[in-house]
Amino acid sequence: MLRLSNLADYGVVVMTAAARSAAEGRLTSAAQVALLTGIPAPTVAKLMGQLGRAGLLSSQRGVAGGFTLARAPAEISLADIVESIDGPISLTHCGQPGADCCGLSTSCQVKPHWAPVNRAVRDALSGVSLAVLAQESLPETLKVPA
Repeated sequence: MLRLSNLADYGVVVMTAAARSAAEGRLTSAAQVALLTGIPAPTVAKLMGQLGRAGLLSSQRGVAGGFTLARAPAEISLADIVESIDGPISLTHCGQPGADCCGLSTSCQVKPHWAPVNRAVRDALSGVSLAVLAQESLPETLKVPA
């Protein structure tokens, strides 16, 4: 089963909370995001630091300080968030630059095919913006047919 790490999952939740705060015209803090989301405050603080270093959040110091989005929510993709926490999106270690994924890597017939698969997964995640994720209800375009 392909899964995001818990930290990447939490990173998406943190960014969604930051987007909702930005939509209301206010900065947010790690403590506020922790209260809103139920994610432990130390984890939120760590994630906000990583997201800031990745250029997705910006911080403002001082009494009225806090975090806000570094770009508009429509300009931040799910892929941006996941990669800022987990690194490049890849289903396997094969296909990563310089990766020696297993003992078959020099003769594997499947290895060359992982790059386009990984690109397709990244493209799919790039097609989902933070603006969509921050909506209160699921947009029709993201609903899975029954």
